[in-house]
Amino acid sequence: MTEREILTWETYGRAGRELAQAVADDGYRPDLILAVARGGLFLAGSLGYALAVKNIHLVNVEFYTGVDARLTEPVLLPPVPTFEDMSGATVLIVDDVADTGGTLQLVQDLCAPHVASARTAVIYEKPASTVKCDYVWTHTDRWIDFPWSDQPPVTPRS
Repeated sequence: MTEREILTWETYGRAGRELAQAVADDGYRPDLILAVARGGLFLAGSLGYALAVKNIHLVNVEFYTGVDARLTEPVLLPPVPTFEDMSGATVLIVDDVADTGGTLQLVQDLCAPHVASARTAVIYEKPASTVKCDYVWTHTDRWIDFPWSDQPPVTPRS
């Protein structure tokens, strides 16, 4: 069985505030936050409130298909944002975890030709990540149980 890291809602709240403080202390002032869905949605909202950034965009990327199971390469899912609309912006790219780094690299590569600058923020960064994030709450080599995905999907009651 895969050893797991358990993130509770309470600990998540602290992680979000600490990441926001790290961004603020660094003097980075994003014009917009780009959330990598689905896991990055929660952190993007938290950072948006904590950093007073109301402009939050979304990019859907599929990579994981299950516990320790992923596609060969990350895939963009529609609707794909118009990165040209971010022209000249200072962007904070946000996801829950940098595991292989593949997802974040894809999003960075899509943003790079259009934005003034882009930095990355994650709750967890794993040692194998090819992307070394600018803002990381903590490092782990374990599978992570996030509070928003630790239960199976709901189904209609019969």
